[in-house]
Amino acid sequence: MSVGERLSSARVRAFIGRDEQLERFGDALAGRPQAPFAFYVVGPGGIGKSTLLRRLADDARAEGRPLVELDGRFVSRDPADFERAAAAFLDVPGTVLFVDSFEHCQWLESWLWHHFLPRAADDALVVLAGRLAPQPQWAADPAWSGLLHVTELEPFSEEQARGLLVAARIRPELRDRVLRFAGGNPLALSLAAAAGSAGCGREEIWAPSADVLRTLLTGLIGEVPTAAHRRALEVAAQAFSTSEELLTAVLPEEDAHVLFSWLRDLPFMESTHQGLHPHDAARETLAADLRWRAPNAFATMRRRLADEYLRILREEPEERAWTVTDELFYLFREGKALARLRTWDREDEVHDRPLHPEDLAVVLRMAEEAEGTASADLVRYWAQRQPEAFSVYRLVGTGRVVAFTARLALPAPPDPEDLATDPVVAAAWAHTETAVPVRPGEHIGISRFTVYPERYQVPSRVIDLSSSRAQAESARARGRAYGFAVWRDAETWAERVRGTLADTGARPRVGEHTYGVFGVDWRQVPVEAWLQRFITATDEPVSSGPSPVSRSAFDQAVREALTHWRDPGAFAACALMRARLAADLADPVAELRALLRRSVEDLARDPRGVRARDALTAGYFSGAPTQEAAARRLGLPFGTYRRHLRQGLDLLGEALWQRELHGPTS
Repeated sequence: MSVGERLSSARVRAFIGRDEQLERFGDALAGRPQAPFAFYVVGPGGIGKSTLLRRLADDARAEGRPLVELDGRFVSRDPADFERAAAAFLDVPGTVLFVDSFEHCQWLESWLWHHFLPRAADDALVVLAGRLAPQPQWAADPAWSGLLHVTELEPFSEEQARGLLVAARIRPELRDRVLRFAGGNPLALSLAAAAGSAGCGREEIWAPSADVLRTLLTGLIGEVPTAAHRRALEVAAQAFSTSEELLTAVLPEEDAHVLFSWLRDLPFMESTHQGLHPHDAARETLAADLRWRAPNAFATMRRRLADEYLRILREEPEERAWTVTDELFYLFREGKALARLRTWDREDEVHDRPLHPEDLAVVLRMAEEAEGTASADLVRYWAQRQPEAFSVYRLVGTGRVVAFTARLALPAPPDPEDLATDPVVAAAWAHTETAVPVRPGEHIGISRFTVYPERYQVPSRVIDLSSSRAQAESARARGRAYGFAVWRDAETWAERVRGTLADTGARPRVGEHTYGVFGVDWRQVPVEAWLQRFITATDEPVSSGPSPVSRSAFDQAVREALTHWRDPGAFAACALMRARLAADLADPVAELRALLRRSVEDLARDPRGVRARDALTAGYFSGAPTQEAAARRLGLPFGTYRRHLRQGLDLLGEALWQRELHGPTS
């Protein structure tokens, strides 16, 4: 047998449960009538989605089917890139397409149903797995009802869980103790099985507290062989993905090959085409533990990673630079500065493309709608002079153009025509003259336009992507003296960019509106030093030890809990049950559900939160089957409802996060 066949055989022998899913997929592989074409597996982290997909892939491979296997964490925002990666699904009969971690590319969902899946080759099948359920209209659509099979994975039964522990040779006297803690959660059971009886010897290990997973991981890792291995673990806990090359770069004095092999063998590490990726729960636990136990080492490793990402920004090909920018900001995702500036929201996901001549008419219409005729005239002017500076943003699901940005590069000395035509550009140049003038051979960069009419100049994915591009350009540029950003709501943005960009005080007028100009002198503050502000602007440490989840994971857990609020059984399996705020509750499910309901009501104490409260209540507590139905109950246009709902989720997440960090207020 080949190595691949031996691995597949071992997976089959170790696989437990999921009989219904295996049977339905087997029917589809055999081409039986009425068998589904598309399988959608949904469930919380650690429930066994990836394990099931690997088993289904083994079954498909055994039947001689061609496979395309994609990981949603590394899927491009551009549907064209997805189509290229999955081309065999469209061209080769019998191909089976697997997409794991689909929640990380959920923005593709509408495009998949409308444009991609209907073009499948003969006898092709598709399997998607993620934490979020599909949009309800697909399951309800008569055209898809016979083709789509949605299954929500449940915890193992007691019999299945006990069988796993028996197979792992956990001593009989310890099995009940493990089951009391883990229940049927496959991740906790698998970690316990991998740790073996030696990791289960102490009664307190199995007390149901927020520290259990950390204790399990400690048992799995055991005694870290050397200080170098510990540093490698610190890399994997923080970097979005860890390659051997990344280890070589940030640990140049160590044998990266040996360290990478050790990391790869850890039970909670997943191997992807970009490197090693810890299971989400394991990553958050490792990161929290390392930050609490060795904060200086944690910060030092983060700086090393940032330095390497900056090197890639400057020296690697442009397409790599764009992707590493998101990895850089992922590293600092919990910092206060980034929390004010970035959304981390994948709703209404967009992708950017250069401006093409046929895009100009819609760009001009958006500029006039959002900023008026005078601004639209300036967009036309700059599109003629620097078309390469413009990016056009399309919704991934529909391809509709929804936004555009323009990041101008202007050499010194300034062009008199530019100064006479654009008051904002003139104000930026005037600031350089009163501060430190730009020398010949240098230039300034200015994010001149950021126009997204539906979410005008509020944090959004358009601003996220444009900011990432701007930072990448600043890191790669030679001779860039200043960077500027332009915002109409100057007072609000002055607070958002506090500590990162300086308010020049200029308020140039274009048509009926005035704009704030914010900037940084890159000669005085190099990009590396500027980024250190994100490193230092983190949340205060928690006096009682680290939260078992990060802020981004916590916000996702709150949304998951709201989604399952009406179903106590499903609610009990939510990730929020593992947060600190649930640790000391006598009846965690009932009391945490009550806390969510009460916290939503508390939003209305501030008059600005009344609409947010109403949107959350209608969307999650009223029984409305869809967001559209919730909007109708409130008598609101759907776009307006979504805006209030986003605000409510932000406010609720912040209120609960403060409770997670500091406990209930008196």
